[in-house]
Amino acid sequence: MSLLADAFTVVAVLAGLFFLAAGTLGLLRFPDTLSRLHALTKADGLGLGLIVLGLMPQAGSLLGALKLLLVWALAMFAGGTVGQMIARVARRDSR
Repeated sequence: MSLLADAFTVVAVLAGLFFLAAGTLGLLRFPDTLSRLHALTKADGLGLGLIVLGLMPQAGSLLGALKLLLVWALAMFAGGTVGQMIARVARRDSR
């Protein structure tokens, strides 16, 4: 069972790293602020979620897995809040 959990961890973390890299590439390549922001928040949220999902079997306890979920939830909340703030400033400055 440990080999299966390790393989799942590797696959999920690599998929998460792919999405994080794609979000970073979108941040660097897209033409305007709102497109960059969309690419970054969506891809980074999914990437972090996949990494957390991959690390959960390695946590060792239910409390450790719940802590990982809490970190992911706080990062999603903070990312959504900051994304709205940046979009509001970008929209205000474009007028």
